[in-house]
Amino acid sequence: MSGSYILVVDDEPDIRRLVQEILEDEGHQVAVAEDGLAARQALRDRRPDLMLLDIWMPDLDGISLLKELAEGDGLPCPIVMMSGHGTVETAVEATRLGAYDFLEKPLSLAKLLLTTERALEADKLQQENVGLRRQTQYTQELVGKSPVMQRLREQVKRIAQHDTWVLITGESGSGRETFARYLHAQSARCERPFVDLGVSSITQGNEAQELFGSEEDGQVHYGSLEQARGGTLFLNEVGDMGLEAQSKLLGALETGSFLRVGGADPVEIDVRIVAATQRNLEEDVRAGRFREDLFYHLNVVPLHVPALRDHREDVPELLNYYVDFYVAHEKLSYRHFDMGAQNFLRNHAWHGNIRELKNLVQRLLILGSAGEVSIDEVESAMGAWEQTSGAGVVVPLSFDLPLREAREQFEKSYLEYQLEQHAGNVTKAAHAAGMERTHLYRKLRALGVEIKDRK
Repeated sequence: MSGSYILVVDDEPDIRRLVQEILEDEGHQVAVAEDGLAARQALRDRRPDLMLLDIWMPDLDGISLLKELAEGDGLPCPIVMMSGHGTVETAVEATRLGAYDFLEKPLSLAKLLLTTERALEADKLQQENVGLRRQTQYTQELVGKSPVMQRLREQVKRIAQHDTWVLITGESGSGRETFARYLHAQSARCERPFVDLGVSSITQGNEAQELFGSEEDGQVHYGSLEQARGGTLFLNEVGDMGLEAQSKLLGALETGSFLRVGGADPVEIDVRIVAATQRNLEEDVRAGRFREDLFYHLNVVPLHVPALRDHREDVPELLNYYVDFYVAHEKLSYRHFDMGAQNFLRNHAWHGNIRELKNLVQRLLILGSAGEVSIDEVESAMGAWEQTSGAGVVVPLSFDLPLREAREQFEKSYLEYQLEQHAGNVTKAAHAAGMERTHLYRKLRALGVEIKDRK
């Protein structure tokens, strides 16, 4: 794997120069440090993808620096130790502290290159595995052969060839992260990290630290912008970002650099930003909840992900995909949806979009018996977690969603029901819901509920 940034730490100039030349010939970027103190500064300047660290150095030796890093925020990258005087005890201690491997001096060219390649590849696989664990509800490919999905796939492929920022909009559960990951996979940055930062899940007051990282007592915490260096940073639900963090992010985007919290040296930005939201950011800009200048920075290329009800013909393929997914990943028994069940689900409202479909498939495979999935079984399973109001509005009650999204889903369905009951009259709907009229207007805008559709 070429193009990685490697830090070589050794107090012998000849070795530093030799290793640097060898690795640069392989296409890597290489920085050097003559001792542990210089290595500390190099780590503050930029997070490496790999560190080659000598053990015997003056002032601060390699084992002490390794221990310092391990006890802090954790090792920033794979670390390969080097020594011409190593002992078994030293190698065991380095491994215990998290070192990836141990190279003996004089260095073998073949072993140096092999160990470097393996360390970088192992780190890449670990990052990919973490990403897969965190995105079990997403697919790496965009499933669906409908004209809508075919156009979107082609659009994403075209966008991926240009290193512009993208703002993805769409309802909750519609697959915005799937599109972001697909865009990253089609881009020139595909070999570099894809970092997902869920803005709505950040503790209030910690947004700057999560984005930019921090420095305290000589320890460096790398934020999402540095973790995604060279790759893609996905800002999920960017509309939930506080105004102070918005200002700091805007400043970083305008200058091309930022300061870690508590840091004094600027860090250069090298990342593609893809933001996503289910909110109407233009409404939030008018209401003063989102900075207009940041909106235009992020919205260089807009991409709208349609609700599942807008490409219902893809439902059978999605059902088959998630059946295969759970059979392969959770060892559940294979079941086929019969034609009646497929037709019924094609006509379902899908308020929870693809996430709702995925949860339904999982539930039927876990709780159902062998054989085909019938329409009766589907209706029974859906009846356990949906209620239909007298006005015919389906109110989904999914217990598989995070609390915040489940609450928003219920609120949206509840307010849509009230508007249906009162023919779109907001004053009457507000009275029935026990809300102030202005509060109801704000809530409807935040949830993306169109009032005019009911008048």
